[in-house]
Amino acid sequence: MRFIKLGLISVVVLVLLASAFSLVIPSTVIVSRAVDIRSYKQPVYQLVGSLDQWHNWVEGMNSAAVKVYNADSAQLAKTTVVVQQRTDSTIISKWSNPGSADQVSTIRLIADSANKVVVVQWQFVQQVKWYPWEKISSMMNDKIIGTMIEKNLATLKQNVEAGNTSN
Repeated sequence: MRFIKLGLISVVVLVLLASAFSLVIPSTVIVSRAVDIRSYKQPVYQLVGSLDQWHNWVEGMNSAAVKVYNADSAQLAKTTVVVQQRTDSTIISKWSNPGSADQVSTIRLIADSANKVVVVQWQFVQQVKWYPWEKISSMMNDKIIGTMIEKNLATLKQNVEAGNTSN
């Protein structure tokens, strides 16, 4: 009986500590990366502005599990991607995955005054609930999503600077 009582008290204390720790972690998680590409803005925009061009620079887009329906919607395995807004310098899309919080992806193209370098900044924003397991798991987003963004932006840079912007 004594060990059961000690075990229950330990579990309660651990749950309270995890809950208190999760209150310190922010509810908004932002992962962002950027790359400078020596190019005019238009060739870069042609690749990033339309989901049906992402196979040229986003890893895994040529997979059989990926279905690109049109320039604004795609199914990446279990994740649904829908472009919500597009301007001449910003592409905002919603990434929905069953069982996890939706993420909003924003790709910004910032051209210099001479229009010879384009900064491509890609960020993901996710709102997580107060649950300790969601907040603690969100701490891994930078390593997981950040690494993916870096690889894809490096491929984009390489393809645009080498002139590989074909359909």
